[in-house]
Amino acid sequence: MSQSINLEPVNALDHSAFLGAFASVFEHFPQAAEGAWSARPFASEGALHEAMMDVIRRLDDQGQRAFLNLHPLLSGANIRAGTMTADSNDEQKSAGLDAMSREQEAALDQLNAAYLKRHGFPFIICVRHYTREGIFSALERRIGRSSQQELDEALAQIGAITRARLSARLTGLN
Repeated sequence: MSQSINLEPVNALDHSAFLGAFASVFEHFPQAAEGAWSARPFASEGALHEAMMDVIRRLDDQGQRAFLNLHPLLSGANIRAGTMTADSNDEQKSAGLDAMSREQEAALDQLNAAYLKRHGFPFIICVRHYTREGIFSALERRIGRSSQQELDEALAQIGAITRARLSARLTGLN
């Protein structure tokens, strides 16, 4: 992302302020910011993001799966119910998941259920990089992959999601 972000203010944050600024970058997992705290000072936005991702990468298989299960299903109903974080809500709206027909919602619910049953965690995709149709296509394709492939893919997608979230927060601090 942008190399023009000044990280001096980030590196100068005390522990509480750092967590306040970055604890919500990873969905319901403030431990990523907590773990990254000790890696300060950060030379770049990428270094900060990598420190946070390293917390996730160091989790064992069971821990990574538990982390993935903190993420919401893609769902128009979740958007309408307001049950997701503001970031997830905005991201899913950006892909038009709040404007699906009943048939599309039912199809998405069925695909989500099949994916969850097969892999044991929700389908995760950086929705800002896809159209609604592209999301459906990826979900259909990824159901049949191995669960290890999907674990790896879900973590890669989380990397893209959180990189964008982190960039937005850093821009807000500068």
